[in-house]
Amino acid sequence: MKVVLQRVKEASVEVDQRKVGEIGKGLTLLVGAKNGDTEKDCSYLADKVVNLRIFEDNQGKMNLSALDMKAEILVISQFTLYGDASKGRRPSFTGALEPREAERLYLKFVQLLKEKGLRVKEGIFGAKMLVKIFNWGPVTFILESR
Repeated sequence: MKVVLQRVKEASVEVDQRKVGEIGKGLTLLVGAKNGDTEKDCSYLADKVVNLRIFEDNQGKMNLSALDMKAEILVISQFTLYGDASKGRRPSFTGALEPREAERLYLKFVQLLKEKGLRVKEGIFGAKMLVKIFNWGPVTFILESR
């Protein structure tokens, strides 16, 4: 699995011109699954996301986690994270996990984040979404389970 994590001042997601998720200070996560991913990948990344120390302490150092900050999280499914554009001009998505299993893992990942006690909002799996991200820093990390 892959997560593009962005620290945000605020973020929201709309589907069909209707806001389906919105957060204040916290994290926006773009999440993709690839062939061979399992629930272990979900667990590893959920733990990594909430414990990664990327929020500034009183001295201005990245020393606090999402758990420390009681940060909000917006999770967006994004299969294009496993698009391969190394050959030709059209990306190949053969490495991306098939939709039914990808959705199951996405929902498991969201559930694990919610179990950590943080406010978690999400987009709609497989929908065309308008995602508004106000990156704070900017701070962006790419996390992979393997």
